[in-house]
Amino acid sequence: MNTGRLESHKGGASMILVRNVFRLKYGKAREATALVKEGLAIQKRAITGVEFSTRVLTDVTGPFYTLVLELTVPNLATFEKYGPQLFADKEWQANYQKMTPLVESGYREIFTIVE
Repeated sequence: MNTGRLESHKGGASMILVRNVFRLKYGKAREATALVKEGLAIQKRAITGVEFSTRVLTDVTGPFYTLVLELTVPNLATFEKYGPQLFADKEWQANYQKMTPLVESGYREIFTIVE
């Protein structure tokens, strides 16, 4: 699911991939996936003027009930700048409160996109 448009950056500028991995409680994948999609729609409305793309992934193999939200942004500074703006959004906060009870644990990975 793309919520923005990203162009290939030339001239040495590195794109950043932020991968949020959620380990969900048993049987909560469908509900959590719907909430993440709703959260992405909120994000698109709350944050304007920045290029980003997103993907939502669910497990096929490996640990059960895993949901991954990937964000691709131009650089880490962009991610750091717009995070507080999103987190302050009342609609996003309400969505987050619905998601929290569905999550057992999670972690974030941040990568530089090489190619």
